[in-house]
Amino acid sequence: MTLFLAALLIHGCVQEEHPQTLSIRSVFEDGDRIPAKYTCDGADVSPPLYIEGLREEVKSLVIICEDPDAPTGVFTHWIAWNVEPTSKIPENVPKTKYVESPKMIQGRNDFGKIGYNGPCPPSGEHRYYFRVYAIDTLLQGDYSREELLSAIEGHILQYGEIYGFYSRKGE
Repeated sequence: MTLFLAALLIHGCVQEEHPQTLSIRSVFEDGDRIPAKYTCDGADVSPPLYIEGLREEVKSLVIICEDPDAPTGVFTHWIAWNVEPTSKIPENVPKTKYVESPKMIQGRNDFGKIGYNGPCPPSGEHRYYFRVYAIDTLLQGDYSREELLSAIEGHILQYGEIYGFYSRKGE
């Protein structure tokens, strides 16, 4: 009995060390190939993101999708902030600065466009990370990826990510 209670106590302590974890899912499994529909070879629409484990005190979400394997360094495919706390970001978020459902503000990606533009690697296989930050505030202003990361510093309550890979046809 004492061993069982000690195990429960240790398990509880381990859980408390990682309260910020969010579970992020999509139409592809973590580490799997991203379906062409969500890339420049398909409809180039944003994939749905399912978010589990949001705490009640979360005021807004931030979404960043990026390719760390781009030849010029990290390439940003999507940034959004002031996303209303929700368990689902739907597929095909409109490519507009202000989105009504769910409410969010989208910034300019490294293609120079507002909203999501999917994987379109020039060659080889690239990884694409979809990162979701749950923060304790609403943000004021317009942001680049770097400015957005700086603005949320000290405000992150929870974090989760999923990544997929993609290579162009014939690669």
